[in-house]
Amino acid sequence: MILVTGGTGFVGAHLLYQLTINEEKIRAVYRTESSLEKVRNVFSYYTKSTKGTFAKIEWVQADITSVPDMIPVFEGVTRVYHCAALVSFDPKAYIDMRKVNIHGTAIIVNLAIDAKVDKLCFVSSIAAVGDSLHGEVVTEENEWNKNSKNHGYAISKYGAEMEVWRASQEGIDVIVVNPGVILGPGFWDTGSGKMFSQVYNGFKFYTEGVTGFVGVKDVIRAMQQLMDGPHKNERYILVSENKSFKEIFFSIADALHVKKPSIKVKPWQTAIFWRLDKMRSFLTRTAPLITKHSARSAHEETKYSSEKLKKDTAFEFETIEEVIKETSSFFP
Repeated sequence: MILVTGGTGFVGAHLLYQLTINEEKIRAVYRTESSLEKVRNVFSYYTKSTKGTFAKIEWVQADITSVPDMIPVFEGVTRVYHCAALVSFDPKAYIDMRKVNIHGTAIIVNLAIDAKVDKLCFVSSIAAVGDSLHGEVVTEENEWNKNSKNHGYAISKYGAEMEVWRASQEGIDVIVVNPGVILGPGFWDTGSGKMFSQVYNGFKFYTEGVTGFVGVKDVIRAMQQLMDGPHKNERYILVSENKSFKEIFFSIADALHVKKPSIKVKPWQTAIFWRLDKMRSFLTRTAPLITKHSARSAHEETKYSSEKLKKDTAFEFETIEEVIKETSSFFP
């Protein structure tokens, strides 16, 4: 039995579809009935028999931060894909992120140890990889810097990784993947999907910050390959290409056949805007549109290497141009 946490999230939904192809027994955790509709939507991109494919999954309603909820979930489980996470740049969400990302992962690890599962794959993030030194390309060897200006999400994912490595010390084979910004169809109102929606709706602004990008299908393929292979107790950066946000926005605009963003935003402008938005957020008691950390990341230039994955598995990534074109073909 394969267990997938975060099955109603972006990565989890795409992973579940691929797992159903192999006719394996699958159990997935969900929180609310409404979240299941997003999974059905993702399945509809790949198959006309959405109902039949969806029925191959044993869905269990549970909260990963609740031990009583999660104990029965692990019955008969031999492999775990831990995809569940809370993602936010909002400082107000830090406590909740620690609860879900660190405490929730600790519970998953403890129950995996008790159940003596064979292998656990954890979906982390490049946010939890060490900083670039002197502008060099970041690899898995870069050490986490506790003194750097890490944001709450990065801290919580690093803390979650520490829990996963604890599992490796308790006899569980583990794989940690650190994807870059993941692009793919579905979830158009959150995460990277929101970039497609914004560009389609005439978003005018862009920055020239650089980071790593990867297609969701490549993330899933790498996870499955690493779980099915002999690899264990290793972490892998998953990045197809390092691109600027300008390049990504322009490529999305071309693929959607809409006007490209035309206004370059400079660092001093985002510095002003996040401060103004912080005041607006406080007065209206709504989530910020931009934070200090998201403003800074929009201008940073950090490049990542996936050479370790390519060397260990002969893995080949789709180009980001191909990913954007395919993703855009599903845009509603």
